[in-house]
Amino acid sequence: MVPSRLLSVGPRPLLGSVGRWTQVGLLSASCADCAKHQEPPGKKLLSEKKLKKHFVDHRRVLVRGGRGGDGASCFHSEPRKEFGGPDGGDGGSGGHVVLRADQQVKSLSSVLSRYQGSHGEAGGRKNCSGRSGTLLYVPVPVGTLVKEGNKVVADLSCPGDEYIAALGGAGGKGNRFFLANDNRAPVMCTPGQPGQERVLFLELKMVAHAGMVGFPNAGKSSLLRAISNARPTVASYPFTTLKPHVGIVHCEDHQQIAVADIPGIIRGAHQNRGLGSTFLRHIERCRFLLFVVDLSEPEPWTQVEDLKFELEKYEAGLSERPHVVVANKIDLPQARAALPQLRARLGPSTVIALSAATGENLEELLLRLQELHSRHVAAELRW
Repeated sequence: MVPSRLLSVGPRPLLGSVGRWTQVGLLSASCADCAKHQEPPGKKLLSEKKLKKHFVDHRRVLVRGGRGGDGASCFHSEPRKEFGGPDGGDGGSGGHVVLRADQQVKSLSSVLSRYQGSHGEAGGRKNCSGRSGTLLYVPVPVGTLVKEGNKVVADLSCPGDEYIAALGGAGGKGNRFFLANDNRAPVMCTPGQPGQERVLFLELKMVAHAGMVGFPNAGKSSLLRAISNARPTVASYPFTTLKPHVGIVHCEDHQQIAVADIPGIIRGAHQNRGLGSTFLRHIERCRFLLFVVDLSEPEPWTQVEDLKFELEKYEAGLSERPHVVVANKIDLPQARAALPQLRARLGPSTVIALSAATGENLEELLLRLQELHSRHVAAELRW
């Protein structure tokens, strides 16, 4: 045993035994090391932090509704009232699990893999029914598809859309429910029913008016930063955009156009090469497309042909949606030299030459976006 006075703070007395001093020194060092390496209370695990940073567009979720409360079996008890009769109340119903589309949620990373609805309370005396379980709302991004197996059961494409993912169980009946002329003193009561249990697959498909499609390093992120308040990562290496970004373009007539920056597509993307079909499905919800090409590359018109080919292979008719070709990097000398040939092959009315870096000719793109958006709104009103 080490004397307690040897562990006190202050000048230490000289010890006659070197071994005892060594033991105290080792004990103090080990305590200091433990305090140094001890994690602060409440610190999150590293995996949880990383999970919040990643963009998740699909999730498998087990949802289970709350269990209903049991019915009560009891009889009324009151002085000078011998046969008060049954007064057992019914149990409360279990709470539902509801998926709700929320504009503030941008990814399925915040959606857990399991949800359990709240249970209903049991019935009580004096015909008191149990309290029902509260609804459990699960916020999901706008544009979430809910699948059960291979069947789409819900499409939460508008803010505020709701879908009951799991129903709560019904509450049990108390013995008051079974009172009849031929049974004046029933003792029977029923238990609450278990909640519905389902395995659902959530799939996020981006909802935007315009989708920017192009090869890596075509300047899509720079263009989105130039025309909206979105701030995607911009760098000189390919695949800087690993998740879709949505920016809002404000027009003069108070219209708001949502433009999505889809991660770069490469040749063979429909065969799941590169980022593959993981992000090709985000283009399905876009009303019109912006084909962004790098005008400084040799033969830039082949980029448009390859992009349309990949879209058509992924889904027939996807490349035929209303679109405009955005020829980026017009500020470079070799890009200006290739512009006449690009317009000769694709048509001058379908090509907008601009520079996202210098802001040259961005006004023409904004006017074309407003025109395409007006056509889309007019088509929806006709339907």
